[in-house]
Order: sequence, then structure tokens, then C-alpha cells
Amino acid sequence: MDMYYSNGNYEAFAHAKKPKDVDRKSAYIIGSGLAGLAAAVFLIRDVQMAGENIHILEELPTAGGSLDGTDRPNAGFVVRGGREMENHFECLWDMYRSIPSLEVPGATYLDEYYWLDKEDPNSSNCRLIHNRGNRLPSDGQYGLGKCTEEIVKLVMTPESELKDETIEDFFSDEFFETNFWIYWSTMFAFEKWHSLAEMRRYCMRFIHHIDGLPDFTALKFNKYNQYESMVKPVLAYLVDHNVDVQYDVHVKNVIVDHEAGKKIAKKIILDQADERQEISLSPDDIVFVTNGSITESSTYGDQNTPAPVSHAKGDSWKLWEKLAEQDADFGHPEVFCENIPERSWFVSATTTMKTKKLAPYFERLTKRDLYDGRVNTGGIITVTDSNWGLSFTIHRQPHFKSQNPDEIVIWIYALYSDTEGNYIHKRVTECTGKEICEELLYHLGVPEVEIEKSASEENMNTVPVYMPYITSYFMPRKTGDRPDVVPEGSVNLAFIGNFAESPTSDTVFTTEYSVRTAMEAVYTLLNVDRGVPEVFDSIYDIRQLLRAMYFMSDKKKLVDQELPLPAKLALKSGMKKIKKTWVEELLKEADLM
Repeated sequence: MDMYYSNGNYEAFAHAKKPKDVDRKSAYIIGSGLAGLAAAVFLIRDVQMAGENIHILEELPTAGGSLDGTDRPNAGFVVRGGREMENHFECLWDMYRSIPSLEVPGATYLDEYYWLDKEDPNSSNCRLIHNRGNRLPSDGQYGLGKCTEEIVKLVMTPESELKDETIEDFFSDEFFETNFWIYWSTMFAFEKWHSLAEMRRYCMRFIHHIDGLPDFTALKFNKYNQYESMVKPVLAYLVDHNVDVQYDVHVKNVIVDHEAGKKIAKKIILDQADERQEISLSPDDIVFVTNGSITESSTYGDQNTPAPVSHAKGDSWKLWEKLAEQDADFGHPEVFCENIPERSWFVSATTTMKTKKLAPYFERLTKRDLYDGRVNTGGIITVTDSNWGLSFTIHRQPHFKSQNPDEIVIWIYALYSDTEGNYIHKRVTECTGKEICEELLYHLGVPEVEIEKSASEENMNTVPVYMPYITSYFMPRKTGDRPDVVPEGSVNLAFIGNFAESPTSDTVFTTEYSVRTAMEAVYTLLNVDRGVPEVFDSIYDIRQLLRAMYFMSDKKKLVDQELPLPAKLALKSGMKKIKKTWVEELLKEADLM
């Protein structure tokens, strides 16, 4: 039986039959990030494997991977990043419809999330600021002009033709001066030297949200930080089903034999409690490997100490290297973890604002009360004249359940690491938490004489984090650099997470991709007779394409758009021919006529 994709809701709510011989099988999941947790959920729900036969091996003392949120001892609240979600994360919501809510009795986590977004929908009242806290006059407009043609050309170019081209290789200098690029690069963390193929995938995947890019109406967020909101309910589900979750386990290698064109995982080598151990595997022992990690090797600073710069590779990168040495089909990890430009995003910081003294500087941008528990910034606000490429966001508060009532948690990130700040004349990688906070306050318009005191510990506590691989997903790559979810000929080995290649060409750096690869891996190796939901097909919807044309031209009618002369003449002729046709209806619905 082959894994296949489904469209529509005919199979979405069906339960798969129990596959043959499941009771004699077991699973070893390396890594407890979202992909690993999702693999365990699908093994229980869809494969009907006993929880006792599912083993999760995690190198850290806690689960969740990049979905984190913690109160670090002697430092403060920390989130390394945030996940933006939308309604067409088909595999993610397929999983969470089966996970009981920890907040609402009798409801699933999907119910809880859906009700929250209905009652408090996301939006942003301010996306771009400059000149020390003033909203950019052109905020809300893309300003693409003729650069629209470049985006169309990118989408029309097959991915196979792009190879390991960069964004900078393809687009004109004028494109990088547009608001579109500011919105795009800061929202998704794209930089000029990143993969053009990945940008193309994003353009195609999220075309239905073209109107929601400037004001974030496209997005949905959790009630709390990612760990408390998303990880804890899944962990509770797995514990209830007796899954064996082991922490502080360092997997060093998976030995794979090659027999008659088949790839068979034979042994897991690991260190636990400072002892080398080996787990012998049969073809009935299924291994799921999370290869690579964007938050592995993170280092932490505090209010008065920078986060140490480090490019050490942790277990997930080293394990991937060991596997790649055994078979070319297992990918090329060096493409993603070596030669990362010095200018790249490496640092984020979490500020806990302890008093209401500085609230007006944020509220004048958002036009919202910081303390009402509802959507606030609605996503990042970007400082367009920041040397660091500074952005910040304030999610619903409290962001941690243990926050004091007057505390507000703010997440900050700097897209560029090789330039000195506008106020703090250091690179962000050299800065203490307090100095990063001071740079933010400068750009918010706090009087310079008040900045140092305002950023001091009695008002703001800031914890910086250095993440050497945070944008590794987007490094320029070609086919084969990421291993297939289930490599050709694999009997009992799969790769999961954002460094595995899904057959669907979905977009990496998303929670959806983590869950999708887990579902594809489980359904393929365990012969689950239920379709994996296909990627939402908005790129094939003519209505979405017409809407994109309207919004990318800053809401201009067809006759007012900047077009080459031959196109304008063809348009004039064509307009007469479509009178009183369905095409005219579609153009009017899209506000193009």
C-alpha cells in the first residue's frame, strides 16, 4: 500500500483501520520537537500502536524542541521565537482535533484555538515604524510597481530550474526597496542570500493571504507561549497513552544496512547517564529521525551578559552527519549548517516589562490596551530604519501563566548581526540584554536621557539568546540536500521535521511542515490506509490569482496598473471581448474592474 494524499473532507474525519501486524511492531522517535511528538500521536491514533511500544529519545531535559517558553532560573522569561499559523495548516489541525484541551473541559485543543480566534481575531494596527516610533506613511502598501512582474516570473519558473540560486541572484535592486520585501523578509525571516526556491514555495503556498500580509489578518496565534499552549497538551495525550518519553538521551548514530537495494536500520547507538548503549533493531522496529535543528546549540545571556557566540553542533546535526556518511540519499547537512553568512539573524531576546511606565510607547502604535488579555501587536512591528533590522512583538498577555498581573512579555529579534546599532554602537551579538532593550526603546522614541534607566532591571528584564542555526532552513540548496521523508528503499527508517523533504513541496519553517512530515512518515512505513491531507491548493484557484493581482498592485484596477505597452493594448482589446461573461464577473469580484 502506498501513502497517498486526499482532498476535501471525505477522509478528513474517517478513522483508519488498524494496519496488519502492528502489535508486533515498535517505534523509536529521535527528538521530541513537534515532528517527533506528532509522529507519536499518529502512531497511537491512526496506527493504533500501543503506547508502551513507542519510545521518544530526547537529548534535552524537556520536550518541544523549537516550540519553547520557559522561566529560566536567575534570568527570566524566555521564548526563542514564535510560530505564525493559519487556517489551512491541514495536517496540524488534523492532529490537534484529537488532542484534549488542558484549558477547556470536554473540548479539543483545536476547539480551544478556534474559539479563541473567533472571539479575538488577529490583526495589526501598525506594521512598520521609522523616525523613532512614527508609523511609516506608506505602511499597508506594497509599492511593488513593475517589480510585480518579477514575482510572477518567479512563480512561473519551475523549481527544477532554480537549483541553489539565491533571492539576490533573481530580483532587481528596486525590489529590495519595496515595502513588500520589508513585510516579507521580516515576517518569514528571509534574507537576500537565502534560497530562491524556498521563496517561490512561500509565494505559491500563501497566495490566499496576499491581503493579510501587511495587517496580519492572515495569522492566528496561541493564547500562551508555544510550550504551554501547544506542547503540554500533546505531552499529556502521550502520557495518557503510556508512551515512553526519555530525556537526556544523546543518540550518536543509527547504523543502516543495505541489503538487495533495501535500507534497513539495524542499531541505535546512544549515550544515557554517561553510559554508551546500543539498541538492536529488527525490520519491525521503525525509526523516525529528526535531522538537524534550528534552535540546537542555543546559548543564553541575561540582563547584564551577552549570549555567548557559538557554532558548536549538537546531537541532531552530528547524527545527521553520521547518517549522511552511510548513504547519499540521507542528504547533505553541511549545506545547512556550514558557511552561514555573518550578517544572518542569530539573536533574539525576550523582555519582561515589569511596570506600566513604558506602556504608552507601545499603545500609541497598537491603539490597544496592553493589559486586556487580547491581541496586541498582532505580530511583529518592524523598525525600517534600524541598522539591526529590529522587529518586536507583544502577544496576548499573560504570555506565561506565571506572569505577574502588571508584567508584559515582549519578543525582539534582529535580522542583521554584522552591523552596529543606531543607539548602541555594537553588533547585536555583542550586546547584553539591557543594551538590546535600550536599542528598542530608542526606536520607540523614549527620550535619550531616560533610556538607560527605563531599560534597567526594575523596569525591564531582557534575556538574549544566540541561535547559530536559526535560519538554516532557508540556506540555498538543491534536490537531494534534504533527505526524502522516506528515502527510496527504506524499510524502517524515516526523516521527520523541517530538514526532511516532503513530496508535496510544502513550506519549511512552519508547524504544518513538522506535522506533515511526521504524518507522511508514519503513513508510509506503517501502511496506513487514510489519505494525508494535501497542501491547500490556492495557487490553482483563479479567484486567488486575481485577488493577488489586485493587492500586489496596491488595489489598482486593471486599467490603472503599470503594464508594458503590448500588455496594455491586449488588455484594452480583451476588455471588449469579456463583456457579459463569467470572466467579467470574476474580475469584478476581485475589484479589478
